[in-house]
Amino acid sequence: MQNVDLGSLLRRVREARGLSQRQLAKRAGISNATISLMESNAVNPSVGALKRVLDALPIGLAEFFALEANTGRKVFYRQDELMEIGRGRISYRQVGSDLRGRALQMLSERYQPGADSGKVLLHHQGEECGIVIRGELEVTVGDDKTVLKPGDAYYFDSREPHRFRNIGETPCELVTACTPPSF
Repeated sequence: MQNVDLGSLLRRVREARGLSQRQLAKRAGISNATISLMESNAVNPSVGALKRVLDALPIGLAEFFALEANTGRKVFYRQDELMEIGRGRISYRQVGSDLRGRALQMLSERYQPGADSGKVLLHHQGEECGIVIRGELEVTVGDDKTVLKPGDAYYFDSREPHRFRNIGETPCELVTACTPPSF
């Protein structure tokens, strides 16, 4: 799996947009100390926290991580070639590294027991769906909440606030798709 220096990449994107750490922090609704810690790789932000920072730039997760990747046509991907765009207790392994100009984002996701996409519900343009392969996943979409088990699936408009949480005692694995690539 590819590893990315998240801090350096975040600093590069922030500076390319002409923003100070304070300006980015204000836009993202967090402290500038948090931005500083992220850029120095002193903290491992949750995917939800990183997404809020990237939304303030604005840049999607896939586009952000693709900045370090090679461009070029690639059709087949071995499991060790999937691009890791998750952090901490949630792994998001993306098929393809550069999704610019693509209409679909495909992920192999793994939530460790207790892992949570964040207390602040996510929302973004597009649609997303997924199928649970192993474990249990609590999914909240708007006012609806349910626990999905192997073989169960979801499909919703991503503009609705949503959250994912592994409430089980074993890792939860699922395959998901999002269109357009926005995560």
